[in-house]
Amino acid sequence: MLDLVVNSLYSKKEIFLRELISNASDAIDRAKYLGLTQKELLADNPDWRIDIAADGAAKSLSVSDNGLGMDAADLEKNLGTIASSGTKAFRQALKEKGGEALPELIGQFGVGFYAAFMVADKVTVVSKKRGTDAAFRWESDMGGSYTISDAERAGFGTTITLHLRADQEEYLDRWRVADLVKKYSDFIAYPIYFKQADAPKDEKPEDKKRREEDEAKPLNTRVALWKRPKQDVKPEEYAEFYKHLTHDFEDPLETIPFSGEGAVEFKALLFIPKKAAMDLFMPQQKRGLSLYVRNVFIGDDIDLLLPSWLRFVKGVVDSADLPLNVSREMLQDDAVIRKIKSAITSKVLSVLEEMKKDSAKYDAFTAAFG
Repeated sequence: MLDLVVNSLYSKKEIFLRELISNASDAIDRAKYLGLTQKELLADNPDWRIDIAADGAAKSLSVSDNGLGMDAADLEKNLGTIASSGTKAFRQALKEKGGEALPELIGQFGVGFYAAFMVADKVTVVSKKRGTDAAFRWESDMGGSYTISDAERAGFGTTITLHLRADQEEYLDRWRVADLVKKYSDFIAYPIYFKQADAPKDEKPEDKKRREEDEAKPLNTRVALWKRPKQDVKPEEYAEFYKHLTHDFEDPLETIPFSGEGAVEFKALLFIPKKAAMDLFMPQQKRGLSLYVRNVFIGDDIDLLLPSWLRFVKGVVDSADLPLNVSREMLQDDAVIRKIKSAITSKVLSVLEEMKKDSAKYDAFTAAFG
């Protein structure tokens, strides 16, 4: 049953890491928010972080956080039933209390954790909830049953350990993990570190030094460029991001950072290239924008956010209001999408109208796109 549910929700196995990192980020958000009024929860003065550890000998990969943590009842409620989301319940409780500054919690459907079973035949969770003294272990295999028992854990938070299937050991590789973090979780607000738990005992001193230096560096950028105030971003930073996003060698002709406010809130960073892509006018040409929801990458070439005649526009959109399906992989076309699409279209047209005042730039645009 569990295997059927998980594999019917997600199109790519690699998404499991995005889901676990998102859950870890949510756990830290919850701890920080509750700590505003319950100071004792943060008595350990935590240095918020997410840690990924690979153990080649044990064929296991773990994702740890020092966030809120869970007790036995939380483990039973949040992990014992598919589609039970602690994040969703937390958001609902805050709304009922009239909380205005809701933390940007990512989870909303309660199935993300189970994505781990796409690559693991057994999952072990050890957690210690802030404000308590006891730690607990939740463990399950693909059979669908689970156990909860007492455990030991030095600090508060949660560690999820995946006992990888034989054909999924690629996720023990640092560079594979780093690539996935860069792709899906680069703008998570907390530093994400990677450690090789089974480093060889006879490791050469220079290799050990290099490894430890790498392990001390976060895998993620953390600050999304489109969320920074425009006046704080240098033109060359925008240009560098554009090249990273599009693989273009040239700077963009025009950069368009803007925010949508009101009924639907979003951040966008758009670019008009200097030249048309070689396949721009081909029917099968990929078009659209890269989509993030609360800093988490959902997909690229999202064509629902642009009319086809603006397919030359590149960029990203980030919103907490976008409706996704249960696996967070696909947009659901509705009024929110139409409002964002309308706002983006109006903004691009106004920029093009303003561009007419710069004859050289506008001539370059018309020469490239007609």
